[in-house]
Order: sequence, then C-alpha cells, then structure tokens
Amino acid sequence: MNSTKSALKRKSQKVMQEFSKYLMPTYSRIPIVIDRGEGTRVWDREGKSYLDFISGIGVMAAGYSHPDICKVIKEECHRLIHCSNLYHVEAQVELAKKLCQLSFADKAFFCNSGAEANETAIKLARKFGYEKGAYEIVAMENSFHGRTLATIGLTGEEKYRKHFAPFPPGFKFTSFNNLNELEKNITPRTCAVIMEPIQGEGGICEATPSFIEGVRNICTEKEILLIFDEVQCGLGRTGKWFAYEHYNVEPDVMTLAKPLAAGLPIGACLAKKNIADIFSPGDHASTFGGGHLVCSVALKFLEIMEKQDLVGEVEKRGIYFKEKLHLLKEKFSFVREIRGKGLMLGLELDFEGKPVVDIAREKGLLINVTRGKTVRFLPPYIVSEGDIDEATSILKDALKDAIKEVRD
Repeated sequence: MNSTKSALKRKSQKVMQEFSKYLMPTYSRIPIVIDRGEGTRVWDREGKSYLDFISGIGVMAAGYSHPDICKVIKEECHRLIHCSNLYHVEAQVELAKKLCQLSFADKAFFCNSGAEANETAIKLARKFGYEKGAYEIVAMENSFHGRTLATIGLTGEEKYRKHFAPFPPGFKFTSFNNLNELEKNITPRTCAVIMEPIQGEGGICEATPSFIEGVRNICTEKEILLIFDEVQCGLGRTGKWFAYEHYNVEPDVMTLAKPLAAGLPIGACLAKKNIADIFSPGDHASTFGGGHLVCSVALKFLEIMEKQDLVGEVEKRGIYFKEKLHLLKEKFSFVREIRGKGLMLGLELDFEGKPVVDIAREKGLLINVTRGKTVRFLPPYIVSEGDIDEATSILKDALKDAIKEVRD
C-alpha cells in the first residue's frame, strides 16, 4: 500500500473512531466513510467506487450531484434560505399546488421528515374524530411510520418499540392483508386506519388489491379516515407517481418525504379539503417546514421527474431489474421470493441477509437488508440497464459467497 493510500486509510479510521466518540450510537454504521457521489455511484474517502442501490434509503432518486439540483441550491441559497411560516413563502405554495395537482389532494402541510408528516396525519385524524370521541388509529403489523414516540407507538414491529413504552394511547394493530381482522378492530372509538401500500422496512410486502379496496370501503362506510404512508413508496418509486395509483382507491390523507427535496430534509402531509380544513391556526406548526430553499429544490426535483419521464423510466427499469432477480431465484434455491414494484424491490432469502450485504459492499455494491432475510433495493430512478446488469452480477457472486459462509 503506497503512502497516499495509507494516509487516506488512516484518515477514514480516525473519522470512524470519532463517530464512536462523539455521536450517540443510534446506528450500526457500515465501516466506510462516504466522501462524494455522482449519478448512481458514491466514493469513499479512500477512493473506492460503489454502485449505490439503496440511494440514501430511497432519498437520492434523481441521483447524486444532479446539475440542475446543484444549480438551484446555489442560486436560491443566495436569495432566501429561511424566513419562518409567519409569512407567505412563494415556493411553498407552488410546491403545495404542484403536489395537489399530481395527486388526489387539495391541501398540504410541510415539515422536515416522514415521521413529522405522520405526526401531522395523527393529529389531523385525532381532531377529525374529537367531537364523537373517536381517537383510536388502527395500524398494520410489520409497519414502520417513524422514530418519534408517537410514530414508534404506531409502528407494528417490536424491535423498534422495545425499551420505549409506554406510548401515547389509542394505537391498535391488525394483520396486513387480513380484512376480516381489520374490521373486528374497528370500534366507535376508531378515527383512522393507517397503512403503507407497500411496507418498506417490513420487508417490501405489498398490499393486495382486494385488501386495499376493502379497507377503503370500510373507512367510507364507518366514516373514518384512510391514511396512506407513502414516505418510502411514493413519488415515483413504484412506477407510478404514488403507490395508491396501482389500486382503485384514493386515501383521505397521504404522507410523503424521502426523495421530495433531492436530499434536503422535507416531509409533506396531503389531504382532501374537507379533512385539511379541520386544522385551525395554532393546531399544528413547524418552524423549518416548507422553507424557501428546500421547497425550491423540491420543485426542481418534480420538474426533473416530469421532463425526464422518470416515473416511466422507473416502471421500465423495474421490470428489467425484476426479471434479472427472477433469474437469480431460478439459479439459487435459497432465494424464496422476489417482491415489490418499480424500483422498490426485495429479494427474500432463507437465511439472514447481512453476509450478502457485507460481501456485496466489498465488491462495490451498496444494498441493505430488512426484516433480517429480505435484501432491499432502492436504486436511483436514473439507473441504467448497464447499472442493473452490474448490480445483479455482483449480487450473484455475493449470494454464492454468502451461502458458503452461512453453511460452512
């Protein structure tokens, strides 16, 4: 190893050591230091290139260092970064208008994350049911809705909830894709049902059309809200602008975040007018939500999506990628199932997936695992067939090596 590489390695090691010293241990961090990104790739501090098929957990949908995104950040930060929601912000209303035009919704609220968007939806549902004494929200098992105390209370996976009880009261859980059980869980105290049309952290599990349509019918009949958490599956990820478009339904409320501002923090809660107008001034707020800079970047992201027809590209690339993954399933008997839509795909194994993720990283592919055995893929929307070919080639080798490691 030459002196330059040795120096870079020492620098990386120092950064990782200082992470451990100065940052709270909330992540099991991967032992690399990401230094820069471009397109579908990132580079670590030592100069190694990685094909990124997790894209910041679905955030970098337009790819890294997109020139149009970089340009708008540079221009708009000189104009206005923040002025608070005491005043009208033009970019904020333009973004709200655009999202409403693209979706079922009439009004929007902006915040800083998916968890905050779901907190907004919780408060909206609680005020909706207040006068009739309805406050319970029914969520799905294996769901994920955020890391705040309320959204973790609404998350249907014990590993996220452990050590943090008691949670705010009024949250109930029902089995995903089980309409009879859901109906039994609805009482006169129920104000809403919340669900991800495709569960991300829950293992890339899709709601069936009959379940989604049944839930919509029940909510309409019982006069309760249907909330779709599309933080991970929305904004083009599944090959439609929104995942609900794969089904013959519309929600009353929808939450978004992940790719919306191309890497800057933003969350959005969208709702139909009769629901949105339940809020009054002072009912909810966010100091940083909907600032000029972040909304300007989000508008540019949506413009890129339309100009490059990235929703259509996601659909096409998703079909191609899924075909490649099915070829791996045919080759390896330990691959149980391929799930998902568009570029939100999961490959379920019959053993823990961490060795696959670790070996793939060493070979230059970044992926991750959910629910222990499901390898998850969330590549940027600009991914090419060549990128997919390279990724599946690396994955093939990683699967071969991992099964030897697991079974030796």
